[in-house]
Amino acid sequence: MATITLGLAGAIGHDPSAALFIDNELVAAVEEERLLRRKHAKEEQAYLSARHCMQIAGVSPSQVNRVAIPYAPISLFSKARWHYAYRHWYAPDRSIDSLFNGNRRYRRYIHELNSLLQKLNIPLQSIELVPVQHQLAHASSCYHLNETDQKTAIFCLDSKGEYSTIFLGYGHKGKIVRIKEFYNPDSLCGMYAALTDYLGFEILDGEFKVMGIAPFGDPEKYDLSSLAHFTGKNFKVNNQLIGTVGLRRYKAKSKGHYFSKKLVDMLGPRRVGNLVDDPYVHYAAAIQKLYEDIAEGLIEHYLSDVLKESGRLAVAGTGSMNIRLNRRLASMEMVKELIVSPACSDSGTAIGAAAYAIRKTGAAIKSPNNMFLGPSYSMDDCVGACKVHREKPQWELLDNPQQKAAELLQRGEIVACFRGRMEFGPRALGNRSILANPTIPNIGEALNQQVKFRESWRPFSPCMLDSVADGIVEQQEDEYMSISSLLSNKAKEDYPALRYIDGSTRAQVVKQENNPDLYGLLKCFQKLSGHGLLINTALCRPGEALVCTPADALSMFMGTDLKFLILEDILVTKKEEPKNW
Repeated sequence: MATITLGLAGAIGHDPSAALFIDNELVAAVEEERLLRRKHAKEEQAYLSARHCMQIAGVSPSQVNRVAIPYAPISLFSKARWHYAYRHWYAPDRSIDSLFNGNRRYRRYIHELNSLLQKLNIPLQSIELVPVQHQLAHASSCYHLNETDQKTAIFCLDSKGEYSTIFLGYGHKGKIVRIKEFYNPDSLCGMYAALTDYLGFEILDGEFKVMGIAPFGDPEKYDLSSLAHFTGKNFKVNNQLIGTVGLRRYKAKSKGHYFSKKLVDMLGPRRVGNLVDDPYVHYAAAIQKLYEDIAEGLIEHYLSDVLKESGRLAVAGTGSMNIRLNRRLASMEMVKELIVSPACSDSGTAIGAAAYAIRKTGAAIKSPNNMFLGPSYSMDDCVGACKVHREKPQWELLDNPQQKAAELLQRGEIVACFRGRMEFGPRALGNRSILANPTIPNIGEALNQQVKFRESWRPFSPCMLDSVADGIVEQQEDEYMSISSLLSNKAKEDYPALRYIDGSTRAQVVKQENNPDLYGLLKCFQKLSGHGLLINTALCRPGEALVCTPADALSMFMGTDLKFLILEDILVTKKEEPKNW
């Protein structure tokens, strides 16, 4: 009889999700934001996502044997609680609470988990509950799903879990060994988030914009090293400037920020104008460089011995969504193979917690072939959604959807594609994507005008056949758009919409065995155009979660200026407006 393990993330904080394993194989994973249509689904439980996982797997609630969660109790005798208390001595209420009520976050999680399991009809008395420390869940999501006989160095960057913010260790023979951890408020991600807040963006989403604008600035123009004390061995944030709590926090319009007034006195007013203005663009460049320098320094100090032995480095945690950092790590002399978790945000800890719980039993995790782990929808679902939509879109059945999409793209049209199972993780990988021809002049402007409305300095990312990647980018093994890569000189000239100012891009290299549908479309496009790549951006409007259902796709499509939507095997277009006579 199969063992069913359900991993649950979220419930408190953000990014709730669920993942389901049958024995040692990951068969389903869904993010709650996709179902609620609210990005990050803050303060929600992983209710709908857990239900969808069980439906996808054909599992009833009574069949679930084990539930794993990415939080665990932290002992009063742990360094973590005492470190937090000491570092926040200026806010006695926080210090005392962290010492004597330090498992409050975990207890709240358990309380909400109990109510969630009751709603899901999972009998509490019949399951094994496995609490997994947050950074171990991040580490497992990368290491255990890519395990080999070699030692693998592990580096997790996160804002905070229970207390740990940075994890350095290694995996070997299924076990994850800690070498060093750093604790809140000494958070490298927190340092970056504080500057994101100062630069006028919301934490969790604004970090991408700070990273994106960084190449436009001069990292040497302003010195931000006072934000953190770093010796190569030790790292400590300056919480007189950032990571502040209580009365030290800078407040504006009754909102407390993640930095102090001293930071504003040092750097000037919080940004309200254009990000590309001096000094803000240079602050973005400086914080990106500081972030990379410290991360590389920590790896060199704590993980050199493991890397010299195997050359394998696995990175996970929210901080590893920084593709420029990942390029820097991949270029380290000791690193021969960089493995980036394709679900590195907190939603990925549902996978990691479940994988960790399974691996503890001695069973090796089967590596997933791809990240298409969400729900899929039938042709009847798609046709039905068209029929009931209030704007009555036109649709026609296609004999060869890939060929039709390639023909539209070849003539310069922008095509929304909704096919197969939904992606898990932050990137659209072809099943919920908007595709465009990168050879068309000003195609980036057209995409912005029709749907994305992004800043003009932000280029678009390509998906490309593995057979052509060698002539386009330096990094060929990235299937999940997790690592920034330099474009070849010819590609910079041929595909300007893909090029950042520093000559890099974020590419998805598509292999037939892992992504056959998008691979087939790219092959059709290559035959028509001679180019084996397309622009690939997420099928969603700005600020929205990736679409999940046919109804979501139609709502998004009808609310933009897009003209064509491939919805499984049908082509959807808009009803023609009557001519004015």
